[in-house]
Amino acid sequence: MPQPLPTEPPVESVWDYPRPPRVEETTEHVEVELGGVVVAATDRAWRVLETSHPPTYYLPRDAFVDGALRPADGHTWCEWKGQASYFDLVAGERVALRAAWTYPAPTAGFEAIAGAVAVMPGLVDRCTVDGEVVVPQPGGFYGGWITGRVTGPFKGGPGTRGW
Repeated sequence: MPQPLPTEPPVESVWDYPRPPRVEETTEHVEVELGGVVVAATDRAWRVLETSHPPTYYLPRDAFVDGALRPADGHTWCEWKGQASYFDLVAGERVALRAAWTYPAPTAGFEAIAGAVAVMPGLVDRCTVDGEVVVPQPGGFYGGWITGRVTGPFKGGPGTRGW
């Protein structure tokens, strides 16, 4: 089992996040950029917090500019939130395939994010939280957003599958 890194407020350890995860509303300013364009911006989002994972940010659908969300094929299943549907993100000629997802009808406890949209930060040009550039969660599978506000170690990289 990994050893959590020490923290001092306002830094949060992802090892203090719960399992099952919880949803927390945030008023941080969140932006998503693709193709040199801000395709989403909001001061009202939700963070899903789960042990060993950096937060995944869910933005209200109306935070996205018209035409930025294009429905994509396929679904996945989360043991906590239920069935996810996907979007390609579009900015002019630039397309990030399956870079965003939503839970149209999430399971109990996750109703707050119904219809909200999460973005995989490693598939777009840049995501920011209160102006800080996000580092994508390692491994390319999970959609966590790493900022200076959180510390790990983080699940997703090599050797972390069993965490």
